[in-house]
Amino acid sequence: MTVHPLPRTPREPAPESVAVVLGTRPELVKLAPLVHALGPAARLVHTGQHWDEALSGRFLRELGLPAPQLLTGVGGRPRAGQIAVSLGQLDAAFADDRPAAVVVQGDTNATLAGALAANARGIPLVHVEAGLRSHDRAMPEEHNRVMVDHLADLLCAATPENAAELRAEGIAGDRIALTGNTVVEVVRDRLPDAAGRAALLARYDLTADGYLLATVHRPENTDTAGSLAAVLGALAELAADGRPVLLPLHPRTRAAAERFGLAPLLARLRVVDPLGYAEFLGLARHAALLVSDSGGVQEECTVLGRPLLVVRRSTERPEAVTAGFAALVSPGPELVAAARARLVEGPALPARLAATPSPYGDGRAAERIARLIPGLVSALPQAA
Repeated sequence: MTVHPLPRTPREPAPESVAVVLGTRPELVKLAPLVHALGPAARLVHTGQHWDEALSGRFLRELGLPAPQLLTGVGGRPRAGQIAVSLGQLDAAFADDRPAAVVVQGDTNATLAGALAANARGIPLVHVEAGLRSHDRAMPEEHNRVMVDHLADLLCAATPENAAELRAEGIAGDRIALTGNTVVEVVRDRLPDAAGRAALLARYDLTADGYLLATVHRPENTDTAGSLAAVLGALAELAADGRPVLLPLHPRTRAAAERFGLAPLLARLRVVDPLGYAEFLGLARHAALLVSDSGGVQEECTVLGRPLLVVRRSTERPEAVTAGFAALVSPGPELVAAARARLVEGPALPARLAATPSPYGDGRAAERIARLIPGLVSALPQAA
């Protein structure tokens, strides 16, 4: 893909003057390369939308990120409460210690709160991974990402398709930069080497290309007994074919399975605790097939060269589907049939995907974005 050229840097921001606002583990992963590229200018603010010391703290350490300013009382609230509580604390923080710019990523509640707080204070706003569209108004994330895009001063589109979506909504072209997606560099950086991957396979008693790796956590798959039973039942049926299905179990999914009495289906899978990011990448690299409802996995599979079935009704990442890495499927019989069709291809499918370039860029997105921010700060008037 053609990406925005690396710009000259007119002047560097002052230390700790770029507030990077995030609230979930996927945001930590996606923004880690940019935080590193910004260096001492970066000031990490975690809303606590998804926070626990064991997992979030582990990701911070694994990704080499600085300790964040952590907001309080956000996690566990409904969507409106998360946004409202985060917005109030962010506004107060920006009033006390005004950043030169605010960076948000993607489409979480933390993303929208950070964007609103920046807009309220007249602080230049950068949206990383702008222009994603599922055109599915049932997704709360769709509302978040659309609102943030129309508030942002610099919209960092990962793909030409994302940039086209923004222009179609009337966003001025001079606010849009085609940067690529930071997922490319983070996957390349965090993927364990061959020896590390072999050790992971041994730890989980797996054989390369001989297992499925699944993740399930989205509300559309976990909020009702029928939907979760359809997903877990399909995975259990696939496991009965002879390939183990490794399922790192998200807390939301574990709680739902217990609530709905679906423990017998889980017993037919290899259920493990949530994985560290490098662990997940290492295991995904050698899976015969990935099954997930995650947005991030749709991107990561294109760098790893592995086939993915996306258990969702819609996707904001059609590039992975168009390039042949991913396919949308419904839970239940359609998932089983699609998985079997891909598995019967054997090693030919991952070999073909390994030779297909990722649609998400060349691995220099963070560098491009970091170099664009000082120009944005210089060009826009700063409110008092």
